[in-house]
Amino acid sequence: MEIARRNTAQLLLAFFLFPLLLPRAAFAAKQAYVVYLGEHSHSSQLSPLEASKRATESHYELLGSVLEDKEKVQDAIFYSYTHHINGFAAYLEVEEAMKVSEYPGVLSVIPNRGYTLHTTHSWEFLGLERDGRVPKHSLWRKARFGEDTIIANLDTGVWPEAQSFRDDDLGPIPSKWKGICQNDFDESFSCNRKLIGARYFNKAYEAVVGQLNDTFFSPRDYDGHGTHTLSTAAGGAVPGANIFGYGNGTAKGGSPRARVAAYKVCWPPVNGSECFDADIVAAFDAAIEDGVDVISVSLGGDPADYFRDGLAIGSFHAVRKGITVVCSAGNSGPQLGTVSNLSPWMLTVGASTMNRQFPSSLIFDDKRVQGESLSAKGLPGNDAYPMISSREAKYANASEHKARLCYLGSLDPAKATGKIVVCLRGITARVEKGEAVLQAGGVGMVLANDADNGNEIIADAHVLPATHITYSDGLTVFSYLESNESPLGYITSPKTELGTKPAPFMAAFSSLGPNTITPEILKPDLTAPGVSVIAAYSAAVGPTNLVFDARRVAFNSVSGTSMSCPHVSGVAGLLKTLHPDWSPAAIKSAIMTTARTQDNMEEPVLNSSFVKATPFAYGSGHVRPNRAMDPGLVYDLTTNDYLDFLCALGYNSTQLAMFSKAEAYSCPPTPLRIEDLNYPSITVPQLSVSATVTRVVKNVGSPGTYVARVIEPRGVAVAVNPARLAFEKVGDEHKFEVTLKGKHRTSSNGEYVFGALIWSDGKHYVRTPLVVKI
Repeated sequence: MEIARRNTAQLLLAFFLFPLLLPRAAFAAKQAYVVYLGEHSHSSQLSPLEASKRATESHYELLGSVLEDKEKVQDAIFYSYTHHINGFAAYLEVEEAMKVSEYPGVLSVIPNRGYTLHTTHSWEFLGLERDGRVPKHSLWRKARFGEDTIIANLDTGVWPEAQSFRDDDLGPIPSKWKGICQNDFDESFSCNRKLIGARYFNKAYEAVVGQLNDTFFSPRDYDGHGTHTLSTAAGGAVPGANIFGYGNGTAKGGSPRARVAAYKVCWPPVNGSECFDADIVAAFDAAIEDGVDVISVSLGGDPADYFRDGLAIGSFHAVRKGITVVCSAGNSGPQLGTVSNLSPWMLTVGASTMNRQFPSSLIFDDKRVQGESLSAKGLPGNDAYPMISSREAKYANASEHKARLCYLGSLDPAKATGKIVVCLRGITARVEKGEAVLQAGGVGMVLANDADNGNEIIADAHVLPATHITYSDGLTVFSYLESNESPLGYITSPKTELGTKPAPFMAAFSSLGPNTITPEILKPDLTAPGVSVIAAYSAAVGPTNLVFDARRVAFNSVSGTSMSCPHVSGVAGLLKTLHPDWSPAAIKSAIMTTARTQDNMEEPVLNSSFVKATPFAYGSGHVRPNRAMDPGLVYDLTTNDYLDFLCALGYNSTQLAMFSKAEAYSCPPTPLRIEDLNYPSITVPQLSVSATVTRVVKNVGSPGTYVARVIEPRGVAVAVNPARLAFEKVGDEHKFEVTLKGKHRTSSNGEYVFGALIWSDGKHYVRTPLVVKI
């Protein structure tokens, strides 16, 4: 396996320089590339301005030596990364990029690939208010005054006028902050003592779409996504937050007293992408230099080799500087192997439900089917309305497929007018289906899940009376429509309901493991609320984000792993306040090992089909902030541990020395086994007879003795040695081994099985998932 990894690493560069098989004539066309050179090692004798100037000059010299044309170089480079990430972005022909890749010191040359936002709002693969309270614990009270913690967001920008970003009762801006409020082309945009900085990065986007107008030169959020995610992570308290009167309460971010900064890297979609590598790397370089503590990233792309991925590169340098980076897992579920943001230095978050719903029922044939909705208005009167399936309401020349999914223009007003239309979920935006019904004269919509989405129903701000129902309930409704000549029904107005059960369960859209780049690392790492989350919103767009929606809201309900990611970013901000000496890995471990795998009925967390979920869905479990602040033990990691990990993947000492220029580094004589990376989960992707995995735990709590308890994966015997660890003081570390052996096994069946290792001193419960392929 190790030889194969090394060969793969050596071949990756050529592969990524040719993302498509192009005809030779196409080679003359230029495209944007990121040329990655590792880390800067600026002399302490240079001022920041002089260091930046010299770094830029070195980039021009490098490219000039390849292109042999100084004027051509001036036109080519459009970003020079000068603070912590060493590299530049440039327009190059494919043959030029090949030459640059062969230049001494160049680690990788990356095509300017695109990423998408991980929200299901605008697309079918679409604040923190949960119950109006923050966690109640004495140490969290201290965290309320964590005004020195700075949480940054890489997203679509921010709406600075949102109430969540008011600076009432906040003290002066922390002295460590070195950022700016970039309003050179937008004088209406301003920062304050809460929103202390904002920048925009659009040069890579411009490289794809062409010259931009002035509206693109502002960190203002014209989409709503960035405002929603940033306020979820660290918005201040706003009493009376609601959407159309639903979910009324006090909205608070996860770290409500923290300062926030916005780094706008995502723009209107083009060719299926909204955010691009060169802009993302530039934003990370700036955020690290500006002095942030946590970076929240609600976007992602297809899995790629770690140093051919702008998010992985940027987050590596951030973690190296002590910054926790939290990313969304993606919205490509429920298929296996769809999770993104896979590097071990990231904290990757899936999405699950919370115990709040917005029920709206369909009443028909003496039955009541409960769905969810945030429709601003209900059906007039209490009388039943005629019902029709969208397939039966289609235009004569429309395809049955488009009609079933309620595409715009697929429904015939002669058939739909005055009726409740039942549509099937999928492909087009959920709220757009309602607009299709409205345009056809329908008075209401029932949105029925397909099999893949199961029981996951989402409360959307529909443009007409509507309710979203489960797959099984949808089958009942369609059966009723087919068996009755004059079907009738009524949709009740939504209401807010707390304490719903079971909760949480996994969202169908939440991307699943296993990790397709490094299967020895379990991803996602954990799950958090990501369905129907209410948080602040941009006043530039309506709650559906669709062009026909002229409504405006101060708060909106949105779903996606984009929404779950900032929940965890807020918790990371609180932990940074409480434990400023903890590394990003320690913060990550505390959040993961204290997560919960049971719902509010004390049963195992389920998936959207109400089948028992696995760590490929929820990682270590559902986040529990109270437990995370006092985890007892942590699995810690340093930059060198990550470099050892990269050595095991096939990078050599010369390459890795460039990642960490401030310190001498060389690969260990005996390569790290990836299974032995000190990660807070244990994954053995191929158990052949037996395997032994090593871990080290550090005490961050009171002295005590921890005893191991094992929940064995089915068909696997597990032994822990030693099974008892005694810690005398904070900082004590102990190593242990976990040996896994197959039971009564003659051949591999390629099946993953799951268990857990739990260390406990009677007060703390340090839980580590066991994932084994047998």
